[in-house]
Amino acid sequence: MPLTGPALPVRRVRADDREPVDAGAWFTRVPAVAQVLRDGWDLGPATVLVGENGAGKSTLVEALAMAFGTGAEGGSTGARAETRPSESALWRHLLLERGAGGARRGFFLRAETMHGFYTYLEENPRFGGPPEPVFHEMSHGESFLEIAVSRMRGRGLYLLDEPESALSFTGCLALLAHLRGLLASGAQVVLSTHSPLLAALPGARVLEVGEWGLRETAWEDADLVQSWRGFLAAPERYLRRLDD
Repeated sequence: MPLTGPALPVRRVRADDREPVDAGAWFTRVPAVAQVLRDGWDLGPATVLVGENGAGKSTLVEALAMAFGTGAEGGSTGARAETRPSESALWRHLLLERGAGGARRGFFLRAETMHGFYTYLEENPRFGGPPEPVFHEMSHGESFLEIAVSRMRGRGLYLLDEPESALSFTGCLALLAHLRGLLASGAQVVLSTHSPLLAALPGARVLEVGEWGLRETAWEDADLVQSWRGFLAAPERYLRRLDD
């Protein structure tokens, strides 16, 4: 990878000693979050988080995005798209160790709030340059890809939370190709996903998130990949279980 060490936008995430966490905060009971607060979290050029719903993947990506300066509901650094606040206060207790000379720009694509973000863009049009596409009038997948391609360019920190929710198989491949190009240009990517295809981002460190906290795994050994392989090899075995 061309971007290593101190040039990364974020080299490490750790608890901010100046902002102690309330012992009763719900997110401290999430093992992956507790691990980050206790031990810190080293980031490389590309990090992929995989795991079951409720394991803490989105909580970590959201907090990292907000600590970096994006809005909780997505957008570029400085964007303040907001409909109904639902984010945790975790970001207030994190300290980001930035690389010397690392890019300060970034973008957060959060699948569950993109509809509201499109409305935010329409209500806050940019000045100069070509007009924005009307994202609401695109298909779900087309709008996600257009946002990724148009907003994620050059060096920066790009965070994506479950973008596969809008994408077909070929759409996931197109996003994967774009992310690979970003990494080649010196960008940093943090991705939370349930897609084995997106989890195969070349060069990424894959972390399984669960009751154990965070643990590194090879892509082919991840529970996500093993489960999909098992289903595709013999779907009838899984379908029979639904009747049990």
